[in-house]
Amino acid sequence: MTEPVAGNKVPNKSSTVGVRIGSTTIALTGAWVLIPTVVLFALVVLLVYLVKISYDSFLWVSAVIWILFIGYWSAVAGRSAATSRSESAASRQLHQLLMYGALALAFVRVPGLGRRWLPNSWWVVLIGLAVHLGSTLFAVWARRHLGQNWSGAITAKVGHQLVRSGPYRLIRHPIYSAMLGMFLGTALVSGELHGLLGLIIMAAAYWRKIRLEEQHLRGVFGPAYDEYRRESWALIPGLL
Repeated sequence: MTEPVAGNKVPNKSSTVGVRIGSTTIALTGAWVLIPTVVLFALVVLLVYLVKISYDSFLWVSAVIWILFIGYWSAVAGRSAATSRSESAASRQLHQLLMYGALALAFVRVPGLGRRWLPNSWWVVLIGLAVHLGSTLFAVWARRHLGQNWSGAITAKVGHQLVRSGPYRLIRHPIYSAMLGMFLGTALVSGELHGLLGLIIMAAAYWRKIRLEEQHLRGVFGPAYDEYRRESWALIPGLL
C-alpha cells in the first residue's frame, strides 16, 4: 500500500449515509452511519416479536424469511450497472405503495379480514413455509443470473443485456414469479383473508408492471425480445 506524499491532502474516504425525512436530508458520517441500521434492526426484531405474540401460528417464521430476504436484496442492490433511462417516479412510487401495502396485509390482521380461508392445519402451514422458502431461493437464483442488469424500477442500463440463462431461459420475469410465490407462502401460513388479499394486491401490481416492462424491453431489444417472448413464458412455464 502506498503512503500519501507529504504536503498532499488525502481525501476523506469515510462513508456517508443520507437519511431523508420529508424534504430534508440529514447526512450521517463516521459511527453515526450505523444509526439507520440499528433502528431498522430494532424495528425488524419488534415486528417479529409482535407477530409471534399476536398469532397462535408459525407466521413469525414467515416474517423471519422475509427479513432475511429483504436484507440480502438490500445488500446486493448496489451492484447494478448505471441507468441510462427509467420509468417515471410516479409509476415507481405506485408500485412501491402497492408492494408495501400488500406486505403489511400479509401480516396485519385487519378488522374484518381475520376469518380463515384455509383450514387451521399443520400440513397447510408446512406447505406454506416450503413454498415461501423455495420461492425465496428461486428469487436469489434469478437475481444472480440477472447480475448488473437488475433494477427495482423499469430501467435501461448502460450496456444492458438480454439475459436468457438460468431461470430466464424459460421465464421472462422469474423474480416476479418468486415474489408472488413468497406472498402465496405467507398467505398459506396465515390462512386468513388478510394474507390472501395481500397476495391479490401483489398479483395486480405485477400484472401492471409486467405490461409496462415488456413494452419497455421491446423498445430496448427490438426483434430479439419478440423472439424471446415467443420462446418463453412470463411467470409460469406452460401456464402464464
